[in-house]
Amino acid sequence: MSTDRTQPIGLLGVPLEAGTGRRGAAMGPAALRVAGLAERLEALGWSVTDFGDVTQQPLDSVAPLTFPGKAHVPEVVASWVRPLARDARRLCDEGYLPVFMGGDHSLSMGSLAGVASHWQERGRPLHVLWLDAHADFNTPSISPSGNLHGMSLALTAGEEELFPVMADAPRATVDPSRMCVFGARSIDPKERDLLRRRGVTVCDMRQIDENGVSILMRDFLKKIKMENGVLHVSLDVDFLDPGIAPGVGTTVPGGATYREAHLVMELLEDAGVTVSLDIVELNPFLDERGRSAIALAELVASLFGQDVMDRPTQAFA
Repeated sequence: MSTDRTQPIGLLGVPLEAGTGRRGAAMGPAALRVAGLAERLEALGWSVTDFGDVTQQPLDSVAPLTFPGKAHVPEVVASWVRPLARDARRLCDEGYLPVFMGGDHSLSMGSLAGVASHWQERGRPLHVLWLDAHADFNTPSISPSGNLHGMSLALTAGEEELFPVMADAPRATVDPSRMCVFGARSIDPKERDLLRRRGVTVCDMRQIDENGVSILMRDFLKKIKMENGVLHVSLDVDFLDPGIAPGVGTTVPGGATYREAHLVMELLEDAGVTVSLDIVELNPFLDERGRSAIALAELVASLFGQDVMDRPTQAFA
């Protein structure tokens, strides 16, 4: 992240809800705009351009996709994430720090494909911080539901079963050892085994309860600094406890508190390694008077430098 705030931020909406089992997430980008996301960032001194919403590829141009096991409407998901990958790559190439406003978590198949291809070409290792109650590391052959929002991190990690989703769109994988699922509290049994085999770091809520946010986050950020790496952050609404942010279709009790979530964002801002961000699974239809959208906008503002008091920059090397 550009600590002097000279890098422009590019907002891009992704009104995608086909990756989940219920409707409403397509309204997420509009809700984040109403919550004043752009205005909050501009008030912090950032230059912000809202590029509107990604344009869905015509469905009749997507060849039928088949997978082993379950995959719900993969052609519809593909029709969104393929053009998103191209837009994500373009925004990175043009020097923007892209913020992808969702939309369900399957959008990360496209956002990360484009972002990863950009940084691969530049020789910088990309790391992923997955702030989520779920690991989203299922594949069609092991998924209980077949919903693609539960498979997005697996595709990014290079699970070949899922490669047909992206077809010829820009694509680069991320080494699973450079991934951290943070805040998990609901992982399927076969998904857990796959995470272990691939070497993904999982910091579940018990570890957070026992060790605190600061220790776990600093360990992860030190690794990124040591590798001269960069970071993509993927923020799912259900990372937060549903008492704070009820506007999500996959609520799991016992999530991050308001202060824990803001501390994560403040530590990320201190580290200065974030180069792209997803905001996903906001479902305004399930929200209460905009609480979840406002909470997310406030969290993103913390990531981009909104502090109560000036603090000395922390060393992570």
